[in-house]
Amino acid sequence: MASLQFHGNIDADTRYDATLDPAREPELFRLLMGLQLAMGMKPSPRLPSWWPTWLRPVGGLMAKAYCSMVIFTSLHLGLLFTKTTLDVLPTGELQAITDALTMTIIYFFTAFANIYWCVRSQRLLAFMDHINREYRHHSLAGVTFVSSHAAYRWSRSFTATWILSCLVGVITWGVSPLMLGIRTLPLTCWYPFDALSPGTYTAVYATQLFGQISVGVTFGFGGSLFVTLCLLLLAQFDVLYCSLKNLDAHSKLLSGETIGGLGLLQRELLQGAFTRELNQYAVLQEHATDLLRISAESQNLAQVKVFHSALVECVRLHRFILYCCAELENLFSPYCLVKSMQITLQLCLLVFVGVSGTREFLRIVNQIQYLALTLFELLMFTYCGELLSRHSVRSGEAFWRGGWWKHAHLLRQDVLIFLVNSRRAVYVTAGKFYVMDVNRLRSVITQAFSFLTLLQKLAAKKAITEA
Repeated sequence: MASLQFHGNIDADTRYDATLDPAREPELFRLLMGLQLAMGMKPSPRLPSWWPTWLRPVGGLMAKAYCSMVIFTSLHLGLLFTKTTLDVLPTGELQAITDALTMTIIYFFTAFANIYWCVRSQRLLAFMDHINREYRHHSLAGVTFVSSHAAYRWSRSFTATWILSCLVGVITWGVSPLMLGIRTLPLTCWYPFDALSPGTYTAVYATQLFGQISVGVTFGFGGSLFVTLCLLLLAQFDVLYCSLKNLDAHSKLLSGETIGGLGLLQRELLQGAFTRELNQYAVLQEHATDLLRISAESQNLAQVKVFHSALVECVRLHRFILYCCAELENLFSPYCLVKSMQITLQLCLLVFVGVSGTREFLRIVNQIQYLALTLFELLMFTYCGELLSRHSVRSGEAFWRGGWWKHAHLLRQDVLIFLVNSRRAVYVTAGKFYVMDVNRLRSVITQAFSFLTLLQKLAAKKAITEA
């Protein structure tokens, strides 16, 4: 079992413990890829191998047509709400203006997100394939270990919960006319024809309901993809930290150290529940290795050689993480810039409508749902970006937890290079202008409430003028 490889990276069947260490997951993004395909954000999907050759061009054409239909649905609703906004502007009714403007922003952002992920679908797919192929399921063999399966489980649960929450929020708005039993449309916007006539009402209602579902899934997909990638990369940092902590134990294990010596080292590194260092890891939990099982296959190798080989493996893992973080930044930097502007405006308008609008019960419920989802989405992007930045510079701390200094005089250059590279912080930015962290959370909320104050002053001025 003991080797110079990270367990679970090459051999998917290698496991430390049947209960604490589930098998390696071959596809980490199955749910997200299904959502991407279902809502028309993958114009060139991978068709099943059993599809006949003559049918493959037809499948590709159908996928592109479906993507075009989804984009057209969002775009045409955005344009209709733009016309509605322009029509109500001369009236000066701030509630009607903010209602129409809110929906305009939502649908234009939905169209942007659909187009963006369609254009980036091939690069995103290659990125996912690279992570599925290269991620380390376990830490390096030692007296303690962590398993990255917990991060996959959390990301899958979060994705399902977040997508369901987004769908509930938008579908409640979409089916409100049916719940109230009135013949009206869920979205009040301008149409160049009578949308309530018997011949067109059903088609228009179905289009608006599909547009609402598209809004929910599109908003949910971007946030859940970002959180999933951040959780998986944080788990890889934890795997690296545990491996660095176990470098000396790994070298002793492969050089034939006795069970007694390994047991003392295990108690020293793992410590007790009350003496264990807090926040060593971002998302994973450290467990004790079964020394009787792992030491049975140890080899009598030179400690310095084993230590150097293990350090090289840690450097490779660190380079893999940094590459994935750079690709995450490239994929999400333009998206986060538009998302920040959309959230700022949407927060302002939703709060204003909630404070100054009518007091209908169903309307209040819908406004609270949209506001809660918007705030939580902002928190997701900024908090995960903050965690990634903070934990990206903690490799040096993990290095100091182990007994690497016993071999430092023989590997001085390698150790110094690693310690220097470990200080490279990772940042996710919004268009290279802002860093997505807790400071950005505060600034977005501040800007939104500044706009809200301006709107309230305009409303008060209008009320004085009318009086």
